Amino acid sequence: MGVNASAVAGGFLAGALLALGVPAWAQQAKPQEVYTCIDRHGRRITSDRPIADCVDREQRVLDNMGTERRRIGPTLTEHERAAQEVQRRKEAEERARIVEERRRERVLMARYPDEAAHQAERDAAIDQVEEVIVVALKRQQALKAERKRLDTELEFYRGDVHKAPAKLQRQVAENEADQVEQQRFLARQELEKSRIHQRFDTELAQLRQLWTAQRASSTQWGAPPAAAPGQK
Repeated sequence: MGVNASAVAGGFLAGALLALGVPAWAQQAKPQEVYTCIDRHGRRITSDRPIADCVDREQRVLDNMGTERRRIGPTLTEHERAAQEVQRRKEAEERARIVEERRRERVLMARYPDEAAHQAERDAAIDQVEEVIVVALKRQQALKAERKRLDTELEFYRGDVHKAPAKLQRQVAENEADQVEQQRFLARQELEKSRIHQRFDTELAQLRQLWTAQRASSTQWGAPPAAAPGQK
């Protein structure tokens, strides 16, 4: 029966290492790592552990055959780490902002496929405010009519509200306060109309750019291929 020469040699080597007192775990140890770098003075330094003089720069990690395994970056100070974290957060926030902006653009395009759809929604929003204004104006007219009636009663006291009974004085004061509040309410509705127009104007400017880009993209990808010379 034949004997495998490699097995015999391997067994002989293992026996020899044991005879020399080399532990079994050392025979199977992985290749030692070697750290190397060029320090701030231009000197090349090599060590079997991370090099203290090169904490501020990149270090190469080699095996015992000189093959590069990896690289380790410079060790940052606390201030540098904090600055790096701030920069990372800013970059993450910017990426999130861009993603959210693209999402909103898609929603806007889906909601308003053309300018007519956008104008229709603008008109509907303005109509709602106009309806509220109409009701408020009727209330304002009613308050003015009520004040005329109160002024007629005040004529008996020569127009001096301070000589009128307490009930009449209270009615006059309430009417004046209601008219002031109604006027403020109408002013707020006019501001709301301006706000609506401003919002739709801003959207429309953005939508026109998106619509233009969409048409350009459709034209680019939807155009038929040019016919080769001599083909019909």
